[in-house]
Amino acid sequence: MAIEENKFHAQLRENVREICARFPDSYWRELDEKRAYPEEFVKALTQAGHLAALIPEEYGGAGLGITEASIILEEMNRSGGNSGACHAQMYTMGTLLRHGSEEQKREYLPKIADGSLRLQAFGVTEPNTGTDTTQLKTTAVRKGDRYIVNGQKVFISRTEHSDLMILLVRTTPLDQVQKRTQGLSVLLVDLRKALGNGLTIRPIRTMMNHATTELFFEDLEVPVENLIGEEGKGFSYILDGMNAERILIASECIGDGRWFIDRATNYANQRVVFNRPIGQNQGIQFPIAKAYIDIEAADLMRYRAAELFDAGKPCGKEANMAKLLAADASWAAANVALQTHGGFGFAEEYDIERKFRETRLYQVAPISTNLILSYVAEHVLGLPRSY
Repeated sequence: MAIEENKFHAQLRENVREICARFPDSYWRELDEKRAYPEEFVKALTQAGHLAALIPEEYGGAGLGITEASIILEEMNRSGGNSGACHAQMYTMGTLLRHGSEEQKREYLPKIADGSLRLQAFGVTEPNTGTDTTQLKTTAVRKGDRYIVNGQKVFISRTEHSDLMILLVRTTPLDQVQKRTQGLSVLLVDLRKALGNGLTIRPIRTMMNHATTELFFEDLEVPVENLIGEEGKGFSYILDGMNAERILIASECIGDGRWFIDRATNYANQRVVFNRPIGQNQGIQFPIAKAYIDIEAADLMRYRAAELFDAGKPCGKEANMAKLLAADASWAAANVALQTHGGFGFAEEYDIERKFRETRLYQVAPISTNLILSYVAEHVLGLPRSY
């Protein structure tokens, strides 16, 4: 495996850094206070073509690989920003790209690439099923040239800031399928038409500014031509995109971790107590060094998973392990940075507490680290299924 980044990757990093430099800590601090959406930030990254990294050139995108996409997201978070408003647009469209019809791809992908359409909402999770996706209750019943959708979704991010949504629904009742993974379908919902016409969106206030919402569907009509792929095969379509999601989230965690380590190191060098910098004390040095080592190790697994993904090879094990290692490492680095700053770590003006809250999410979403352990135990080590 080639670990050294090439010249293009270095230039890509530099370009993303230059854009992110226009959005300093004060920008994110103000957004966090107002619970506002980073509109200008998303627009700048879109205009630079970075959010279309994974869209093929024939549809107006950059035609890059998951490696390059992960570098882009890493640099966003390493700059002190929050790439949460960008990552879904990069990987959610993969369901459309891999399983949509040619007509659907030509209709939507160029507009997603140039930013005239936003596909950020990914409607899967429900309040009564959580990660037990095959048990979801949202239904879509076909009536003529329409699907009639009824149900509820929860913890769906950025619905209010998206034009389109990938929605997983049950089109065949669970008691009428041989396997519980059957009978699920994917619909592409035009949120501009749906809102107020069968779709109600309710914001959920969370500990981080993530534009989280709850969705209620009541006889929402979705045209049959908005079905992605074949009816009843939606579960496999959703799983198909999970490896990309895992790798990209891992890269964000790595970016967070490096930001925390940089901040902790700088503060430890500058903060003087008892007439010497606190970084001279091994009690401060060692946790920062350990956090750095853990981030570097997670980075290697991220690159390994990305290499396999871009080569079209199986990478479920590596993608899941990359996400777990990176999420654990970023959370550990967050705690180190907070502890190093002491009381100032809790002050908003230092931004540690904001990033601390943001990186905590990745222990839970988009998949719990416990479920990754279950995956490795069952699918890699051959242990009995626990759920």
